[in-house]
Amino acid sequence: LMVWLRRTTHYLFIVVVAVNSTLLTINAGDYIFYTDWAWTSFVVFSISQSTMLVVGAIYYMLFTGVPGTATYYATIMTIYTWVAKGAWFALGYPYDFIAVPVWIPSAMLLDLTYWATRRNKHAAIIIGGTLVGLSLPLFNMINLLLVRDPLEMAFKYPRPTLPPYMTPIEPQVGKFYNGPVALGSGAGAVLSVPIAALGAKLNTWTYRWMAA
Repeated sequence: LMVWLRRTTHYLFIVVVAVNSTLLTINAGDYIFYTDWAWTSFVVFSISQSTMLVVGAIYYMLFTGVPGTATYYATIMTIYTWVAKGAWFALGYPYDFIAVPVWIPSAMLLDLTYWATRRNKHAAIIIGGTLVGLSLPLFNMINLLLVRDPLEMAFKYPRPTLPPYMTPIEPQVGKFYNGPVALGSGAGAVLSVPIAALGAKLNTWTYRWMAA
């Protein structure tokens, strides 16, 4: 019974944290961070999403010790965002008003790294973290290319409560936006590794707290 209760508690924690991570994505821009900013600051978006995904996913993957937990974590985030997408659609906004970020394939790469290296924590941090940072911008750019007229979606519906510095800016051709996927992947790959290490360290601290 106690083993069952502990496992249930672990997975309940995963659900709670994944839902809160999704709320962060949805509300970080006061309205819809992804819709407002993904078109104009894709590099910033890629870094924030890859690091947010990897810290929670590796924390719970090491916490449970089960390859597949990272994908489970990303799936909860995805489902919750689709629920939010449906809610905004019910309020009268267009279907493309929220483009759901693609977390699951990157989380699967993290799980596969952990499984292929026979549950090697350091390999998961270094290789898995790098793969998440490299892959997430690619998957999300493919996702954005499938959205009908993304700039219209981003700018047609103004956000009156946004402060001036959060107002979306139209992309400037030939400047920072030349290679947003490459820039996002490069920066994400570098930053996701230390953030993955932080997630692993948080896991160690949690066990120490539970044992105290």
